[in-house]
Amino acid sequence: MNSVSYVSSSAHGVGQLVFHLEWCTKYRYKMLRQPRFKDLLAQVLLREADQSGLKVEEMGIGDEHVHLVVDIHPTHCISSVFESLKTESARALFEAEPKFRLRYPKGHFWSPGKFYRSVGDVDLPTVRKYVREQDHRQKQLADYQNAQAA
Repeated sequence: MNSVSYVSSSAHGVGQLVFHLEWCTKYRYKMLRQPRFKDLLAQVLLREADQSGLKVEEMGIGDEHVHLVVDIHPTHCISSVFESLKTESARALFEAEPKFRLRYPKGHFWSPGKFYRSVGDVDLPTVRKYVREQDHRQKQLADYQNAQAA
């Protein structure tokens, strides 16, 4: 796993699309306490990420939640990324430990909720300053924003 995300390029674009993702087990049950479940989950997430064209830069697995920092391709949408990671990992965990079905008889291992935030190697004030300095029409933008607020 890389510690630094770089701008990537494709046939028609250049950019950086990195997200911090987090999701939890349903009801926040501590289903991942055993190291073997964390190891299996890590293996499945890395395999699914590789198959989906994601680059996992960081991963943290707690007893009832997962954190990932992933670099995604611009053709992916964040909801499909969550769907594939959560679906495949739940399937593998249920196969590895059939007793999980006693806790989750309907097969919903993960909570439907999720957290995501875009991250990058520059912060919002730096980007705003850069964009603001590209054009001197900031008064038009301020007038527009004031009209929207009214």
